[in-house]
Formats: sequence, structure tokens, C-alpha cells
Amino acid sequence: MPFFICPNCKERSVDHDRLEELDDVPVACHHCGFGFLFELMDDYYPAPNAGLVVCDQEGRVLACGRGVFELTGYSEGALLGREVMGALGLSGFAPERNPAQLALEWGVRRLGEELELETRAGVKKPVKGDFFPAYDSDGGLLVALSPR
Repeated sequence: MPFFICPNCKERSVDHDRLEELDDVPVACHHCGFGFLFELMDDYYPAPNAGLVVCDQEGRVLACGRGVFELTGYSEGALLGREVMGALGLSGFAPERNPAQLALEWGVRRLGEELELETRAGVKKPVKGDFFPAYDSDGGLLVALSPR
């Protein structure tokens, strides 16, 4: 059974056919009305204060959910189209161990990554990052960031 999470409100759901209707319309959030849900391999419970960021196959930001602004100080508009690791100033890993690139390249989850985020104000903040590759034909990445 496919598991889904709303990148905006973090509402979790399951959907047997991955479609909203009989036509080829992807599932959307029935809780907040967000336009699409992110498919996960296993159910996932993000921290209450986590912010979710959805990226494309290249790791560029497509959408930001609630909690991202509160954690980073960046609005969604300031992040759209930018590479997620650079846009959020995420550091604390060796270049060859970039969790976003590993998740995208190998199609594996990276959970509990201890990172440092640079806020819009330039403050360094310790965060925990969970990285999930997309399992649909579009590919992509979901990044869940929460304070440590």
C-alpha cells in the first residue's frame, strides 16, 4: 500500500491506486488542499516543528511546506528553483556524502542526518535532516528538516 505525506501540512495518508479520480490525476491533500502528495516507501512521522521541502530530480526546490519559514527565515519564493543544500546553507557533511545527492543518486532514504543550517539572518542552527527519494515517474526528493 503506497504511503503519502502532504509537503504543506504533513498530513499522512494511503492510496491504493495513486490517483485522485478515475482519470490520471495525482492525489492531492484533502486536509489543506495542497496540489500534490509525496509518495513514501514507509509511513513517516515528521517532528511537529519540522519543515518539508520538495525538490525535483536535480535537487532544486519546487515547494516548501509550513515550518520552513519558521526554521530558516526564507519564504518559499526565495527558495524556488535553487539547489536545496546550497539555498539553505546546509553543511556538516563531507562533499562525497551529500545526503541529498546520495538519496537522489541511489534512491535510498537518509534519516537522522546531523547538519547545520544557515538561516536567512546568517545564524548557524543545528538541524536534523531526513531525505526521501521520490518513487513516482517524476523522481525528486523530499527533505524534512527539524531543529536538534
